[in-house]
Amino acid sequence: MPNPNRGSCGFQSNEFEQEYDRPSKSQLKREMTALQKLGEELVAEPRDRVKRVPMPEDVRDVILECQQIKDHEGRRRQMQYVGKKMRTLDEDEIAAIQRTLDSWRGLSKADTASMHALERRREKLLKDDNALTELLAQHPDLDVQHLRTLIRNARKEQAENKPPKAYRELFQILKQLQVASRGANATEGAEDGADELEDEQED
Repeated sequence: MPNPNRGSCGFQSNEFEQEYDRPSKSQLKREMTALQKLGEELVAEPRDRVKRVPMPEDVRDVILECQQIKDHEGRRRQMQYVGKKMRTLDEDEIAAIQRTLDSWRGLSKADTASMHALERRREKLLKDDNALTELLAQHPDLDVQHLRTLIRNARKEQAENKPPKAYRELFQILKQLQVASRGANATEGAEDGADELEDEQED
C-alpha cells in the first residue's frame, strides 16, 4: 500500500515543505549582491557621513578602513570583507542604513535639479539677448557691461572650441544669484513669522 505522506518525487510532505521554504541559491546570491552594493555605496560616501549612519561599530570600522586603502588589490580584498560584514546585519539595521542613504539621495536630486536649472538659464543667456534683459529686471544691481562681455566671450569660446572660462564664470554668477535669492526668501519668511508672533502677543 503506498505511503500517503509521500509525493510522486519521493519526498515526505513535511520534507518538501522545508525544502520549499528555504531561499533558493539565486535568491541568496541576489541578497548577497545587494548587500555588497550597499557596502560599496557606504564606502563611496564621505567619512563624516559614514560616521552618522546608524550601524554597528565593527561594520562602520571596516568601511572607514576601506576608504583609506589606496592599493587596488588591498582595496578589493577589503571591499569583499565589507560585504561579508554587511551580511551580519539584521533586516532592521539594513533598512535603517538604506533610509539614511535614500534621504541623502533626495538632497542630491534636489541639488542636481537646481544645477540643471542654472545650466538652462545660462544657455538661454547665450542664445537669446532678451534673457539678459529679463535677468537685469530681476537683479538691477548686476554689472550689465561685465555680463555682456562674459556672454560674448562664452559664445566665442564655444565657436572656437576654447577653454570655457567665461562660460563657467557665467554659471558661478547665476549660482550666486540663486543662493542670494534663497537667502532673501528665507529672511522674508523669518521676518513674516516674527511679525505674526508679535501681532499674536499684542492681541
